[in-house]
Amino acid sequence: MLTGRVNAPEINTRHGWLNTDRSYFLKDFRGKIVLLDFWTFGCINCQHILPDLKRLEKEYARELVIIGVHSAKFDAEKRQNAIRQAILKFGIEHPVVNDADFEVWKQYAINAWPTVTLIDPDGKVVGQKPGEGIYDIIKPHLDNLIATFADKLNREPFRFKAEPAPTSALKFPSKLIFDEEGNLYLSDSGHHRILKLDTTGQLLEIIGSGQRGFTDGSFEEASFQEPHGLALHGSFLYVADAKNNAIRKVNLHQRQVTTSVGTGELSYYFFHEEVGVPVNPNSPWDLAIDGNQLYIASAGNHQILRLDLETEKAYRFAGTGREALADGTFPEAAFNQPSGLALLERTLYIADPEASAVRALHLDKGTVTTLIGRGLFEFGDEDGDFDEAYLQHCMGITAHAGTLYLADTYNGKVKELNLQKKRIRTVVAGLEEPNDVHFHQDLLWITNTNAHELWKVNLKTGEREIVTIKGVVAGAGR
Repeated sequence: MLTGRVNAPEINTRHGWLNTDRSYFLKDFRGKIVLLDFWTFGCINCQHILPDLKRLEKEYARELVIIGVHSAKFDAEKRQNAIRQAILKFGIEHPVVNDADFEVWKQYAINAWPTVTLIDPDGKVVGQKPGEGIYDIIKPHLDNLIATFADKLNREPFRFKAEPAPTSALKFPSKLIFDEEGNLYLSDSGHHRILKLDTTGQLLEIIGSGQRGFTDGSFEEASFQEPHGLALHGSFLYVADAKNNAIRKVNLHQRQVTTSVGTGELSYYFFHEEVGVPVNPNSPWDLAIDGNQLYIASAGNHQILRLDLETEKAYRFAGTGREALADGTFPEAAFNQPSGLALLERTLYIADPEASAVRALHLDKGTVTTLIGRGLFEFGDEDGDFDEAYLQHCMGITAHAGTLYLADTYNGKVKELNLQKKRIRTVVAGLEEPNDVHFHQDLLWITNTNAHELWKVNLKTGEREIVTIKGVVAGAGR
């Protein structure tokens, strides 16, 4: 017989609830099996367990209630609206309590993101499980609890009032890139598609059905799941299909989408594992091309991969796989959810968000160094000399005229990095989690992701324009 022994601590906090129209106490779920998911929305590992939670919610809809406990790592993640946007971005259907002060986290003695805690129908803690891959571990316990508490179970499903979804033309626009004709390709990640636009915002092409999925085929048939990074190579567009753990290849002439590498499954390899043999990406977030080599920011396994475009095989390139701010040779260095790439003069610059860092991968020297950043829990908003500056979860980076520009995502800013003077300064502020920046015709283009907007800014005059997207329907985005 499976039962808990310790009374579960209360989960209600003064910061309130989201994805529901009321607050809850544990007593409200008496007679239900409760699974608490302790998470923070910028953590890629927390994002990885969401499919397992969805699967459990569907299979045990009558017996199980899942509650998200959002215990934020970064200051920006504590804000109610930021959590609301994350709920919408990831399609979370269960209620979430804002644990901004870590009250619930401490009561449950949690020490890692993500961690799930199982509570029996009498309100007692059964156990905890940190990390990913929870489905196969939690399912047998649910079956045992259902058998043990058969007479006590409340089998009436709870109905929660979900956050209203945005209805704008764009939904969480992510990465962007321009072609030789001056048109741009934009990852409309919340709608699971790629848009081709001209510089006035007029729609030229839609790549993908708009349905969440992993299907090759024509532009109308193909499906993606949260596409992000983009790279052009001749008549081919490469797409970092993040939540499908794949790199997709778009033949722009034939209007066909295929899969270059990736099976949809998460792949992990650390230190000396899988060196010199083909691997699959893990939540690829951005791409950069150098000749016939495609560099991949493999955010989920904290590494940089390199894909040979002729053989279409990807290999480990830099990073041990552990999450850390460590410089050194390519095999010794460690990254922190790398999410942005920019190539400048044989150096691959990397936005390394979980350490709020900017890294430099020197292709000819075979080494990695840190420009800005101190570690996983060192962040802020300070301009100035590189060794005094602080960032907060920066996710996008581009090079222009020998200078780097950075989407300092959680600070809601774009910052300029002067590599000669080793100084950083803010050039655009007032954004909502910008994910990418790019220059075209001396204008700075920005994906203002959580506002579902595309901006262009003239840095010389300060003039800003929100680009109106014309000819685009909102799309399914489920």
